[in-house]
Amino acid sequence: MGIYDRDYYRRDGPSFLASFTERGKVCKWLILINVVCFVLQFLTPHTAGVTGWFELDTAKVLHGQVWRLLTYAFLHDTGSIMHILFNMLFLWWFGTDVEDMYGPREFLAVYLLAAILGGAGYVIGNLLGYPEANIPCIGASGAVMAVLVLCALHFPNRIIYMFFFLPVPIWVFVIFEVAQDAFGLLSGRDNGTAVTVHLTGAAFAFVYYKRHWRLLSFLPSLKRPRIRRRPPLRVYREEENDEAEAVSVMSPPVSRELVDEHLEAKLDAVLEKVARHGQESLTSSEREILQRASEIYRRKRT
Repeated sequence: MGIYDRDYYRRDGPSFLASFTERGKVCKWLILINVVCFVLQFLTPHTAGVTGWFELDTAKVLHGQVWRLLTYAFLHDTGSIMHILFNMLFLWWFGTDVEDMYGPREFLAVYLLAAILGGAGYVIGNLLGYPEANIPCIGASGAVMAVLVLCALHFPNRIIYMFFFLPVPIWVFVIFEVAQDAFGLLSGRDNGTAVTVHLTGAAFAFVYYKRHWRLLSFLPSLKRPRIRRRPPLRVYREEENDEAEAVSVMSPPVSRELVDEHLEAKLDAVLEKVARHGQESLTSSEREILQRASEIYRRKRT
C-alpha cells in the first residue's frame, strides 16, 4: 500500500458542510460560552451581576479572588456589540487552523493559559501604574491575540483583508497590532484598550512557538499502570504431547517483505491515530514504530 492510498492522505477531503461541522470544536464551544456570558451580562446589573462577579479587578484579585484572572476573558462590553463580534470572528478565522495543528486539548490549554497570563500582565501593569486608574478589565482579546500570533507564525504568507478590502500578509497585520499596543503602553496613554493583556498574550504565543512547548506534556500521565497477570494454570496429562516441534537450523528465515508488510500495517495505524488525535496521543511503542519506519525508508532512499 502506497502512502497516497491511505485514507488520511487522500486528496478528496470532506465536504464543505462536513469540514465546517467537524473542525474547530473547541473554538465553537468557546464562542458559545462567550455569547452566553454576554447575554447574561446584558440581563443582569453591571455591578451586582455577572460582570461585577467575574471582571478583572486588580484590588479584588489581590484580596484572593484569583478566578478573575481567567473569567474576565469570557466577558465583553455590553455597550458595544463590536467588542465581542470581532473577538469571536478572529477566534473562528484563525483559531480553527491552530486547533487543527495542535489538537483540541492542547489548543484549549494554550487559549486558557494565554488568558490567565494576560490577566496577570494586566494586574502587574496596574501595580506599576498603567493605567493610572484601577479600571476593571473584560474581554477575550489577550487569548485571541495569542491565537492570532500562533497562526501568523505558522502561516506567515497567508493573505488577510484589513478593513475587509486591503489585502496584506498576516504577519504584517500582527506586527501592526503589536506595534500599536506597544506604542500605547510606552506613551502611557489610556485609550480604553487593555494593551498589557494584548502584549502578554502575544509574547506568550511567541515564546510557546519558539520553544516548541506542549503544555499537555508538562502534566503527569493519568494512564493506569499495567497489571501483569499470571498465565492460567494448565493441568498436565500424560496423553498430551508437550514436546516442542523441532525447528531445523536450515529453515529459511522470515522474508524481509513480510516484515516490511507488518511494519507498514503498524505504521498505517499509527499515522491514522496521529491524524485523528494528534502526535501527543502516541505511546512510547508507537513512537518507536515511527522511528523504525523513518530509518528504513531513509536507508531505502540511500
